[in-house]
Amino acid sequence: MTFADRLASQVEHANSLVCVGLDPDPTRFPQAFRSLGRREAIVEFNRAIIDATADLVCCFKPNLGFYIAQGVEGIQALIESKGLVPSNVPVILDCKVGDMANTAAAYAAGYFGEWGFDAVTVNPYQGEDSMAPFLAYPDRGVFVLCKTSNPGSGDLQNIPVDNSGDPVYLALASRATQWQRDYPAQVGLVVGATYPDDLGLIRARAPKLPILLPGIGAQEGDVERSVRNGITELGDGLIVSSSRSIMYAGNGPDFADRARIAASEIRERVNAVRAEKTGRTASA
Repeated sequence: MTFADRLASQVEHANSLVCVGLDPDPTRFPQAFRSLGRREAIVEFNRAIIDATADLVCCFKPNLGFYIAQGVEGIQALIESKGLVPSNVPVILDCKVGDMANTAAAYAAGYFGEWGFDAVTVNPYQGEDSMAPFLAYPDRGVFVLCKTSNPGSGDLQNIPVDNSGDPVYLALASRATQWQRDYPAQVGLVVGATYPDDLGLIRARAPKLPILLPGIGAQEGDVERSVRNGITELGDGLIVSSSRSIMYAGNGPDFADRARIAASEIRERVNAVRAEKTGRTASA
């Protein structure tokens, strides 16, 4: 199965476009985890979050930076945590990688080959040849940073290009649709929920590409507007990612139950908009 197949299957199975980010911050773990070693604490915390939410989500998304911050034990915890995710649920490594072509090939061999992630995020700043090694994997997904959720994203992403006057992010969305035709991997885009109007323009420019949507929850992106502007006519094509607002919904003994409640609430909000747009009743 391709990444697109696996994702579509889990979206249908869980009736969900929600992605839980696995971004461990040991300083925010419940007290019971703080006596454990770094690797064990991260793995056991992630295990609880995964077990509590796996049936509610379309995928999980660990962010590499949070694991690197914990040194070798953090990387060990990342690989071990990936193994805890049920095999039917895709895992996107949020690494925002971008480097020269031969170095990119080494990253691709590591992230896809050695570590076995289903998809990665990539930074397109160095151009197509820097992404080509990732795009060559026919069964994987490659999510290209397009219009990111941070306040300073417009410094470069909103600059007009060529004679069209399109901002960089729209030109990139157009280019990504061509990469989807030219390469075997599933190409997607990363667009922040903090810019729902820009998301609508990007969806019009790239009507079929999957879009990874960070920025809800702690970054206070507009969930309803973003989902309305970002889903396809079929009510899919969007991966609504939330990390801190789910992982740290509670910090007591019931933290996993709180995480499940938070994930379920986001799924319900997203599905309500899906039902409104498609005219189909959102099921539980």
